[in-house]
Amino acid sequence: MIEVVPSFPDGRSARLRLRPPRALTARQFVALFAVLAGAMWLVASMGWLAGNVFAPAFALLHSAILAAALRWLWRSGDRDECITIGPEVVEVSRTAPAGVQAQAVFRAHPYWVRLGIEEDGERISLASSGRRVEVGNFLGPAERRELAGQLQVLLAAASRYR
Repeated sequence: MIEVVPSFPDGRSARLRLRPPRALTARQFVALFAVLAGAMWLVASMGWLAGNVFAPAFALLHSAILAAALRWLWRSGDRDECITIGPEVVEVSRTAPAGVQAQAVFRAHPYWVRLGIEEDGERISLASSGRRVEVGNFLGPAERRELAGQLQVLLAAASRYR
């Protein structure tokens, strides 16, 4: 998902906030876990009644693995990228999935920043002074093409203000 904050108080800067799309809400993830774990425990109970004494132990182990996998999947959606483009600086900062403070991974003057679009919009990068950073890797193909178009417009506008 691409959120555009049109301008800061100076009126000449813009910020793009990129976040991975989420198919389910937190409540839906909990419901998914409940349905999957409930079905698993139903089968484990039938297995135990049929004489398999290890079925509940395996169901417990499987429930723990399923819960850990769903939690990891949910937490991976917490990451984001912020691309700030202004007349003085282009900055890309990323927030880790654990909610760690955003760290700038790229910073350059907009006049020297080059936008790289490879493989028909599948890979988008910003480069300057020998440094290169890919942006929007977690976006879908249509969103990446939209991001490339927005970056072209914003970089062209920012480099005019020098």
